[in-house]
Amino acid sequence: MKGAAHLYLLLAVVFLGAGALHAQATESPSYTAYSQGQYMTARKLAETEAAQGSKEAYTLLGEIYEEGLGIAQDFQKAADAYKKGADLGDANAQFSLGIFSLEGLGVKKDPSAAANLFEKAAKSGHAIAQYNLALIYLDGRGRPADEAKAVEWMQKAAEQNLPAAEYDLGGFYQFGRGVAVDRAKGAEWTGKAAEAGLPEAQVEYGVMLFKGEGVAIDEERAAKMFQMSAEQGNPVAQNRLARLYATGVVRPADPVQAAKWHLLAREAGVSDFFLDIMLAKLTPQQRAAADKAAQAWRDERLTE
Repeated sequence: MKGAAHLYLLLAVVFLGAGALHAQATESPSYTAYSQGQYMTARKLAETEAAQGSKEAYTLLGEIYEEGLGIAQDFQKAADAYKKGADLGDANAQFSLGIFSLEGLGVKKDPSAAANLFEKAAKSGHAIAQYNLALIYLDGRGRPADEAKAVEWMQKAAEQNLPAAEYDLGGFYQFGRGVAVDRAKGAEWTGKAAEAGLPEAQVEYGVMLFKGEGVAIDEERAAKMFQMSAEQGNPVAQNRLARLYATGVVRPADPVQAAKWHLLAREAGVSDFFLDIMLAKLTPQQRAAADKAAQAWRDERLTE
């Protein structure tokens, strides 16, 4: 279990896509219409503004075509608009075109071109571009693998309070990737991501708090981290929370709550023989209550 969450993100290399950050045009008539959901009006206004040389308007047009807002989705038109905005120096357009180049949307798939575009946007302070550039260097796709450079760009993104970057930077320090192992810094950055609400970070930081790895032991805070992560649907956290309720550690012993969280974790693929035994020993009334509580959680998630 130790480090499993961090290793997933660091090794799977999950790139944040263009949808992670909408085009942030300056306050213009086109962007005002866009923010109000008037997409057809926004497109017409953006076309006029783009013809007058507005780089933000091109980026907004790219967003509209990419998402198919008030018009048929068209990745090629989106890519064309992003390219014009990127050529004029708009960091959001550079980032979005980088994602298109990485995935082959509307343009030829070209990881090297994607890396160049991410770097242009990253140098302008674009946090998600910085994060993606870090992953490029980590993965060695589009640039030679270089963990030191990955750390450099991940640090820049983390310092802009990007939770995914804070979490992965914590993993770099925890496992010594591109930097010397530093448990305290690993816990510090993982904790920042946890406080920002990232469920993977919350469960990982909860483990650190329980074991005193790089941070002082605080079992009550650890339990709160497990609870927050479990409520967001993280099965590892659900399993940890179930064990707390089953054993009466930190939380009062409660077989129904233990069974509820175990059932949810188990259906997500996290098995636990100890909790299976506990589940088998429940009274029919307790099992019914646990099933009802688990279903209530599922129903609530569907309405979110």
